[in-house]
Parts: sequence; C-alpha cells; structure tokens
Amino acid sequence: MSAAASCLLAEDAFLCSICLDMFTNPVSTPCGHNFCKTCITKHWDINVPYQCPNCNKVFNTRPELQVNTFISEVAAHSSEQQVSKPGEVPCDVCTGTKLKALKSCLVCLESYCETHLERHLTMSGLKRHQLIDPVENLEGRMCPKHDKLLELFCKTDQTCVCMLCTVSDHKTHNVVPLKEEYEGKKVELGKTDAEIQQMIQKRRLKIEEIKYSVELSKEDADRETADGVQVFTALKESVERSQAELIDTIKEKQRKTEKQAEGFIKELEQEISELKKRRTEVEQLSQSEDHLHLLQSFTSLNAAPPTKDWTEVSIRPPSYMGTVRRAVNQLEETLSKQMKKLFEAEVKRVQQSAVDLTLDPDTAHPKLILSDDGKQVKHGDVRKKLPDNQERFDRCGNVLAKQSFSSGRYSYEVQVKGKTEWDLGVVRESLNRKGVNTLKPQNGYWTICLRNENEYKACAGPPVRLSLKSRPEKVGVFVDYEEGLVSFYDIEAAVLIYSFTGCCFTEKLYPFFSPCSKDAVKNSDPLIISPINHTE
Repeated sequence: MSAAASCLLAEDAFLCSICLDMFTNPVSTPCGHNFCKTCITKHWDINVPYQCPNCNKVFNTRPELQVNTFISEVAAHSSEQQVSKPGEVPCDVCTGTKLKALKSCLVCLESYCETHLERHLTMSGLKRHQLIDPVENLEGRMCPKHDKLLELFCKTDQTCVCMLCTVSDHKTHNVVPLKEEYEGKKVELGKTDAEIQQMIQKRRLKIEEIKYSVELSKEDADRETADGVQVFTALKESVERSQAELIDTIKEKQRKTEKQAEGFIKELEQEISELKKRRTEVEQLSQSEDHLHLLQSFTSLNAAPPTKDWTEVSIRPPSYMGTVRRAVNQLEETLSKQMKKLFEAEVKRVQQSAVDLTLDPDTAHPKLILSDDGKQVKHGDVRKKLPDNQERFDRCGNVLAKQSFSSGRYSYEVQVKGKTEWDLGVVRESLNRKGVNTLKPQNGYWTICLRNENEYKACAGPPVRLSLKSRPEKVGVFVDYEEGLVSFYDIEAAVLIYSFTGCCFTEKLYPFFSPCSKDAVKNSDPLIISPINHTE
C-alpha cells in the first residue's frame, strides 16, 4: 500500500483497541474487527464465552483468526518511521503514538511525519507552502503584532520582522530578507567556529605542553632521586667505614696495651715463683737447729735469682686524643669530594638552560664601551653624548641585556678574569635607572660583587661577606623564575658562590652587568658574556 493511501485512513484505524498501541501481527475476527494477535488471544484465554471486545458479539466456539494483510502492510510502513523521542519535534497530526516530524510548514504552522507530509508533497495547493526542518513553537515565527510570517531582518534593530513591519515601525530601517542575513550570519558563525577550533587546538597543544613538562619534571625528579640515593649511599658507606676504622684503631691501641700488660704480669709472676721457691729454702734452713748443718748449707744456698728493678716500670694508657677528630676530618675530605662531584653535575645541568645574551646599548651608561657584537663591556674615561632615554643608567656604570625573562629557567656565564671590581646578577624591569641606587633585592637587584680585588659580597641588604677559596675567573648566573631562585657559580671550580632564595618575581627580569670604574689600568679588562655551552 502507498503512503498516499494510508494517509486517507484515520490514525485510530492502526491502533489496537485492547493495548491502544500500533498493531502487532494484526488479525481480524469474523465480525470484522481487528486486534493484535497476542492481545485477542490473551483476552479469549481469560474471558469465556468468546466475545468481541468492540461489538460484544458472542461466538459459541473460539473463532478462527485471520491475518489482516492490509493493516499489516500499513502498520509495517508506519513502524519504519521513528517514534518521537524527548527533545525531538513530534508530528502535530498523529494521534496516539506521536511519530517524529520530518518537516514543519511555515504556512500551516504544523509539523508532519512522513505519512502526514505526503499531502504537502503531492497536492498542488500545498506544494507552494514553505517547508523547513522540523522546529518547535512555530507560532514564534509569526509577527506578534501583525500575525504575519517573520521573513525579513531589520539590521538597524537587529530583530526579525514581517512585511507589514517595514511600512510601520521599521519604515526607515535597513531591512533585508532573512536568507540574506542568514547567509551573512552563517559566514560569521563559520569564522567563529574556526576561531573556536583554533582556541581548542591551542588548548590541546597547551595540554600536551603541560604533559610534556610533567614528564620532564618526572625525569628530573627521578634523576635527582637516583643521584641523591647514590650520593647518600656513598656517604653512609663512608660514615660506616670511618666508624669501623675508628673503632678498629681504638681497639688496636687497647689490644697493644693489654698485650704489654700481659707480658709484664707474666714476667712478674715468674719472678714471684722464683722468689717463693728461694723463700721456702730460706724458711727450711732457718728452722734447722743443727748448727753445723745450717752453717754448711748456708754457703751452698743458691744465689738469689736475677730480678728486674720494677720501680720505673708502669703501664701508660694509650692516648685517644684526636682520634675521633682525625676520623671526622677524613670523613670531611670524602664529603668534600662528593660535594664537588655534586656541584660539577649541578653546573652541567645549569649550563643546559644557557641563553644567548646581547648587551643593550640603550641602557648603557654613557661612559661604558660595548663591543660591536654586544658581548663585552668595559668602563671608559670619556662620557659619550647619548640620548638620556628612560631606559639608560645616568649615574652608575651599568648596562642590561636586551633579553628579558618572565618565566622558566635560564642561565648565562660571564668572564671576570683580570678584574678587580664588578657587579653581576639580574634586575627587575621597573627599577629606577636614574641617580645612585643601593644594590639590594628591595630595590630590584639580585646581584653579587667584587670590591678591592678580593672582597666578594652578596648584595642582600645588608651585604653578606663571601669567603671563596679561589678567585672566580668565570661566573655563572642561574635563575629559576617560578622557584624564586638566583644562584651564582664559580664555573671553573664548580662551586656555588651564593644563592638568593624565596624571591617573589612579579615582572620581567633582565641580566645586569657593571664592569665598575677603570681604576687606572687595574680594572680595565672587560666583562665578557661567554658563548653558550650546552654541556652534555
């Protein structure tokens, strides 16, 4: 059966009067009424005599049910259409089970399923109606004032209007067909969609960047843990070994003392034994009453056994003075070697974050002389005529790098060989570059300095005097912005000079250099930014 024919039937004709739903395996009774096969069978299983639920006709015997092929075809065709689900537009014509609408008519202001849409597709009068994808609230597409279709758009008021609105409230406004505005808005939406996709992509890339950073952090953490375990294991073994050696040393001294004492005691006991033997002989002879025997035996009495003069003999307990101290000193040497290895590894890691710096001539004091490549700076005697721009230091012989940093980790190295005075570090962007300023964190400076050839200080406010075993020839500067850390290293000696910790950075940081005044020829050498050395 065609859909055109089915639409001529009432919707109720396809509903079972028992279950009130679309027919399933429809059958007909002898009286001509139709039911689902399961529904009428269960009805007659319970109700006797056999009676038609519609007309109440009674059958003496259970009637034989006939399959209704006509209704089966129609029901099968209808079942192919989807039942309207929550959130979907239902057909306005369907009774009972509402099917999903395929189109909405802007003239009839109704939505139709496939079956009920047939008339709009076949009848000439309805073919001219404007059909759109199914929408709810078709009344909202009508002008509330003129009850006409909203088919125009007022660009002036940014609202949808009908034809009558253009000759009344919107007479002088810029009005265009809905389709024209629709196409324009579609283009805008396309651009917006592209922008959103780009934003999504950027955020996905940021997620990958964050994940990669976490992976790097984990690798760093695992490496640092492994290094730490190795170092502390070695230190623990060294401590245990030193402790064992200390105990062995003390025990050996005590063993020697005991052995010496045992030798003396054995020798004394031997003399005592000999003396006791002689005493016995003396006692026996002295008890004799035979005058002749005593006198004859006295001359033959054995001479006294040789004995030692024990007056000056004594056991002096060994001295343990300095034993523990010497063991600790040895341990300190071992610890110092381990610390040196650690600093060497730390310097190598610092060098992995090296950045390429160039001095900024716009910030240089007029007496400073910069090399053409921007890698060297020294103090000159002549004050050059330069623009007194806001960035330039006007009283102190300072200069900044062109590069600035507001996140992450970075490092650079500066050769200070041959100089008797210098300042190095980082400064915040907003520091005062005019007049004389005290170098300290409160003023935006995180620096160390050399004065009078061998006076090293951390400009911490108040300054901290630094005791260095050797004069650095190359100083490394390492900054961890998020960690709030600025560290200075003696690169050649692989030792830490000083660290500013717990800093709170809120703006850009610039590398800072000051070669200080020449002091005749003693401090004429330049500060030199070293080439990048990413040590493996």
